[in-house]
Amino acid sequence: MSKHKKAVVALGGNAITRPDQEDTIANQFANTRKSLDGIVELARDGFDLVITHGNGPQVGNALLRIELARGKAPILPLGVLVADTEGGMGYMIEQSLQNRLRKENINRPVVTIITQVLVDRNDPAIENPTKYIGQFYTEEEAKEFEKTRRWRMKQDADRGWRRVVASPKPLETINAQIIKKLVDEGTIVIAAGGGGIPVYIDEKGNYEGFDAVIDKDRASAVLATEIGADVLAILTSVKKVAVHYGTPQQYDLDEVTVTEMRKLFAEGHFPPGSMGPKVESAIQFIENGGKMVTICSLEDAQMAVHGKAGTRIIPD
Repeated sequence: MSKHKKAVVALGGNAITRPDQEDTIANQFANTRKSLDGIVELARDGFDLVITHGNGPQVGNALLRIELARGKAPILPLGVLVADTEGGMGYMIEQSLQNRLRKENINRPVVTIITQVLVDRNDPAIENPTKYIGQFYTEEEAKEFEKTRRWRMKQDADRGWRRVVASPKPLETINAQIIKKLVDEGTIVIAAGGGGIPVYIDEKGNYEGFDAVIDKDRASAVLATEIGADVLAILTSVKKVAVHYGTPQQYDLDEVTVTEMRKLFAEGHFPPGSMGPKVESAIQFIENGGKMVTICSLEDAQMAVHGKAGTRIIPD
């Protein structure tokens, strides 16, 4: 049993697919290699690690390929596409990290686990889907797809109509036991990619896939609790969490208690579409026994996990 500190590091999907770049596999590999600097240093520092990652851009591209192949190849459900991106992105992260660790003479095995995550099929979020996925359509197309494909469609700002799916809360990680075993033995595990594959338990007690997406940060917080992690590091595009964002009163948070963060969240400083799920996940992890959450930029990962950068949320 390892006595090292244990951390879950959550990479954003944009760490691998950058919005300002052509989305080629070569670029994805290059971005993946760049995203691993802080993780390599944490491995060198002796941390036992789980790496989670988003898949928003990638699963959107997978959906586009399905649409372009409609009538020529089988339609794949969303859960299978999440599994596909977990495997593909996990492969990129795994291989890039293996090569980097070898170069740095750090002897740590790395493995990717395609992860199922349990949700409640009666979660209220299912009745009010809010997660935009896939490409944009005209209003006429949207109405047609609501009838013929039974999609739920909503207007996404002024850019057009898009499909929306539910984002139920993760309850537990089906693969948590084996992930914990591997991590405790020193293996770096890549898991819960894209929030994991949503599954529910049917009337016969079997796992069944569900057409939804799970927020990656919420899934990371659940998994971090299940494996007994000390630290949850949520890596994003900003260096710190800001209050009064975008106003003259804006200021950054350095270290705050979970009670202070809960109060700021209740005051509405962290909208659902941006920082909200990250802050909610941080609060949940600390309330369930975690020692620290850091929300920070990719390049600050090592310093942030050591409490020297980013926004740090700690117990009262």
